[in-house]
Amino acid sequence: MRKLHWASWAALGAAVLVAVVAIVFVVLRSSTGASPHQNMGSPMTLAAHSDGLSDFENGFRFEPVTLPTTRGDAVQVAFRILGPSGKPETQFQLNATKQLHFFVVRDDMQGYQHLHPELDGDTWKGAVAIADGGAYRMFAEFIPMNTTDTTHPVVLGLPFAIAGDTATVEIPAPAAEADAGSGYRIVRPEGPATVAVRQPTVLRFSLRGPDGKPLDTVDPHLGAYGHMTGFHTSLLSATHLHPREPLGAPLINGELTFQALFGERGEYRLFLEFSRDGQVHRGAFTVFVS
Repeated sequence: MRKLHWASWAALGAAVLVAVVAIVFVVLRSSTGASPHQNMGSPMTLAAHSDGLSDFENGFRFEPVTLPTTRGDAVQVAFRILGPSGKPETQFQLNATKQLHFFVVRDDMQGYQHLHPELDGDTWKGAVAIADGGAYRMFAEFIPMNTTDTTHPVVLGLPFAIAGDTATVEIPAPAAEADAGSGYRIVRPEGPATVAVRQPTVLRFSLRGPDGKPLDTVDPHLGAYGHMTGFHTSLLSATHLHPREPLGAPLINGELTFQALFGERGEYRLFLEFSRDGQVHRGAFTVFVS
């Protein structure tokens, strides 16, 4: 057998070391979800993200102009979205029929609001209802004009605080049903089932009327039959959930389904909105992801 020259052994050792480092790097990215565009091996074109944890993402920045500081039914809020050029961005792709979605939630998942501020010059303006003090977070969600990844909007988050006494509320345990107001209810057929982290998942929800029967029709709401937003209750990050039923498709047992891909383990609070007879109803579910 021929003996390898020391240089050959050195080259072989270096190649092995590079291979090992590459394997470890891939494994770590897969296990921690550090790669936001990893292939999940599924026909779903989603990727696991923890969004809204920062006021800066992909060159876009959340610039506050007027933050809520007091309680009230219509507390003013104003902000700009600065683009990669450093200048305010005033035009985005339509996302669920809107250029920009704006969310507010307190750290105990109370006070959730889903709004659509109006553009005034280069500033987005709106009003939020602040019923109680505490630590809150606001989110701006939009799809940049030059992106091709329309399934993953940019989400920027910014905290704010309201001084004074705060009546904190314990986050409800996972349940099979949720109140949606005016006698309407939402039922999760799987009950309080746990969801797997970083695995494409279909979440099912059955809409029930005041008579307890599944709804056969609902009104279009933001270009779909329903809209859902999720928040990690510890991280206060936002999660995208995409409706699967196209408008015009029949509702079987009043059921809506959403594609989901949760990027972090833990407890999530999901807010489902739908419209019936011109009124928007909302129900909230707690889901464990492990």
